[in-house]
Amino acid sequence: MLKVLSGALAVGIVGGVVAASMYSGTPEAHISPAVGVESNAGVAQRAAAVPSPSYDVLSSYQGSATQTSSSRMTVTAASLPTRVSSTTVAAVTLSPSSGPVGTSVAVSGSGFQKNTTGTLTAGSSAISIRTNGAGVFSATWVVPATTAATFTLAATVAKVSASKTFTVTYPVTVPAISTAHLRFGVATVGGAQANTELDQVATISGESPSIVLSYYDFNQAASIADLNSVAARGATSLLTWEPWTWGGGLNQTAYQSATIASGTYDTYIKSWGTALAAWGKPVMLRYGHEMNGNWYPWADGVNGNASGSYVAAYRHVHDVLVASGATNVIWVWSPNVPYYGSTPITTEYPGDDYVNDVALDGYNWGLDRVGGSWKSPSTVFGEGLTELRGLASTKPIIVAETASSENGGSKAQWNTDLVSYLAAQPDVTGFVWFDLNKEVDWRIDSSTTSASAFNAALAARR
Repeated sequence: MLKVLSGALAVGIVGGVVAASMYSGTPEAHISPAVGVESNAGVAQRAAAVPSPSYDVLSSYQGSATQTSSSRMTVTAASLPTRVSSTTVAAVTLSPSSGPVGTSVAVSGSGFQKNTTGTLTAGSSAISIRTNGAGVFSATWVVPATTAATFTLAATVAKVSASKTFTVTYPVTVPAISTAHLRFGVATVGGAQANTELDQVATISGESPSIVLSYYDFNQAASIADLNSVAARGATSLLTWEPWTWGGGLNQTAYQSATIASGTYDTYIKSWGTALAAWGKPVMLRYGHEMNGNWYPWADGVNGNASGSYVAAYRHVHDVLVASGATNVIWVWSPNVPYYGSTPITTEYPGDDYVNDVALDGYNWGLDRVGGSWKSPSTVFGEGLTELRGLASTKPIIVAETASSENGGSKAQWNTDLVSYLAAQPDVTGFVWFDLNKEVDWRIDSSTTSASAFNAALAARR
């Protein structure tokens, strides 16, 4: 309680100022203002102080008898400002914050006492640290051999501590490639070097793919890095080489088959041949796939291509690569499964001397395509396999692209039927699953039942 003697007197209230007055002969105190705001002045020096919500101002008048009176000043909650701390909160950061055993971790801290020695602890190890004039330190910690899931890195300087957790990652054990006659291959969104995606497919499927499918247009060089990445997995690369510019649409006159056959792109084609020859290992190459459809600019009947021009371009590309020394290339000729209105594959076949393997691309679209219906694997591939055998009876057959929708039937059953159907045919040596969420969610694990059935089907054919 603050006491006012006679007359007017200014008094301080938690950093604020209030005028208290007492009129002569009247034992009544007056304060102005009656509602106030706590001052910020000096708050940092008395951060522990808690302001009272109100204050009594007592006035005393001494005449023939002492008389007193009081008034109350209220400090409203809304007027109480937030206190600013006099100290900065200490913090520790890690870069990276996760990784395997052996990872070198940059540890930094801030907000600690300046120019002071402290300790950084992680498990049973301790590292001496020292802050600079800004209260900052840096140190390096290497993840030791461990089976722990995490480490807490705690920095202590004087009486201030802060910590951060590091997560230890462990290599995923990837299933091996199967030695089954029917090879399993895959295409993923990230391409040949997307090892995390390929490992995920392997884990889901119960075996690693032995064929990795990737795509290139006529503006890309032969990627030796892609080939090396796939080879490091023990798998074979299947390169889809598309004579167009991606995103350029169906009508790209610069890539008419007659232009390619005339030698316009020979320098570029030779660069591929030279690179593949220097690499030296077997590599599967399919030039201008699905040529019996009407959705690519290399197909006869579109983009100004005359009948027979696809075969002429294919043979020319083949001959240029071979002349460049690329005898390690396995040539894969890969039409789409026949459909109503498709170009007969007999008119698109380059001849036995230009082809090592024949292939088919075929999908079960289910009800995801307008007017579509659910089709079994035998319905999707039966006619095409018969035509391939009549055209190239001595050639191994692969399914170069396939997958199924979920819409219209049981994808799990379709997966089971696909593998058993193909495995029962000795001249079919492999299939490649198109594991992308593109026009449809084609991925193996589009549902848990699909993934489980696919895994079981591959195991059954081993």
